[in-house]
Amino acid sequence: MEGQTKFDRFVSRYPHPHQPFFHRPHWTRRRFFQILGSGVTASFLAERYARAADVSTSASVTTQNTAKNTIFILLAGAPSHIDTFDFKLVSGVTPDSFAPASISGVTWPSGLLPKMADQLKNIAIVRSMRAWALVHSLAQTWTQIGRNPAAALGNIAPNIGSVVAIEKDPLRLPSQVFPTFLALNSASAAGSGYLPARYAPFKVIPSAKGILNTTNPDGPGVVDTRWSLLHQLDDPLRVNSPLGKSMEDYDNFYQAAKGLMYNPVVNQAFQFSSTDSERYGNTAFGNACLVAKQVLQADQGTRFIQITQGGWDMHSNIYDARQLPAYGKLLDDGLAALLGDLQATGLFTNTLLVMAGEFGRTVGPLSGAQGRDHYPQQFVMFAGAGVTGGKVIGVTNAAGDDVTDFGWSRNRYVKPEDVEATIYSAMGIDWTTVRHDDPFGRGFEYVPFSEQDLYGPVNELWTT
Repeated sequence: MEGQTKFDRFVSRYPHPHQPFFHRPHWTRRRFFQILGSGVTASFLAERYARAADVSTSASVTTQNTAKNTIFILLAGAPSHIDTFDFKLVSGVTPDSFAPASISGVTWPSGLLPKMADQLKNIAIVRSMRAWALVHSLAQTWTQIGRNPAAALGNIAPNIGSVVAIEKDPLRLPSQVFPTFLALNSASAAGSGYLPARYAPFKVIPSAKGILNTTNPDGPGVVDTRWSLLHQLDDPLRVNSPLGKSMEDYDNFYQAAKGLMYNPVVNQAFQFSSTDSERYGNTAFGNACLVAKQVLQADQGTRFIQITQGGWDMHSNIYDARQLPAYGKLLDDGLAALLGDLQATGLFTNTLLVMAGEFGRTVGPLSGAQGRDHYPQQFVMFAGAGVTGGKVIGVTNAAGDDVTDFGWSRNRYVKPEDVEATIYSAMGIDWTTVRHDDPFGRGFEYVPFSEQDLYGPVNELWTT
């Protein structure tokens, strides 16, 4: 526990504040004008973009550099860890249908997640992860940006996927037309923060028809003519625009959209057959997993894909057929098919798959509403890109409410910032990087407190 004690001392000196669950806004005249002034200031600062970032690193680190791509699955609402990836049999509570079984030394709910039972040999489960906050919106954002959204730079912090996008942008080929950062079923995904809009997530809801509006009934010739006329008329307002960065961002959006039009590669990657959809479970989540695989297989420049699957906030009747059993099947069908196809196509060796909720749920007997409430103890799953399969990092006690063995070199709870650093390391990105192009001039650290080495990758994922 020495590592956790040292970590707690640092956090007490440099707090990671967040609003408690029962906090409610208290409006005053002063608070109104504070917020109004902040908005005016932010709108001014948003126009400040560095043309070329001054980048520095605080330490000499070695990245894993095993991943070309990352798929990040956010289980929004927070699944019950003790019913899934940190299974604990609660006598008289756990449904018999969950059929727990010991598979390669891991107690697994084979009745709830039968297909994933066959994939245990290919995944690693970190059970020593613990959330900072128990408020959905705050913790979900924290998970996506790898820092406290309420901290000084939290409001301008980019999604992890946006950082990957800007780092990997120099590697894009002129022929690659897909967005570097794709977000599937992720309407509320964190954006690019202060980074240019070209690194924002391209948000799509998968459909068998693919991406809509990629053709025009007047034909490609007419579209090209109109496109040329458009640029003749207002290029002076788009290129090195006197109206600021926002106009250039609009132009980037148009350019990206134009590249997706009348492109058979787009149709091949984003459309799918009913047969393939059925193989992935014929659900919105399954379709997102299917499209993610197809997009990476197309190799058209996408390097980070976020998939969001909500519905896990089960405060009542958690074992009702429409609750955890239904969502368990949804997850089992889609995730197992994705893992299988990544292996079959050869993508598994260079694609990192990460899956987590924003926190966990209460343990032991159910609540009076027959559900499980918010709780900090949780799990995170990794697979692919050289991650050692069949591995469990961290041991929790019999109830699953705390950790008895952290299972990694820092000897403390794994935090969202550590997961962020792990993703960057796998992608060959120095997690100690500091960009000096943020609008406040403070210096934006990819992972907070890198100079103090507070957070870092879970390198044990790659050891046998």
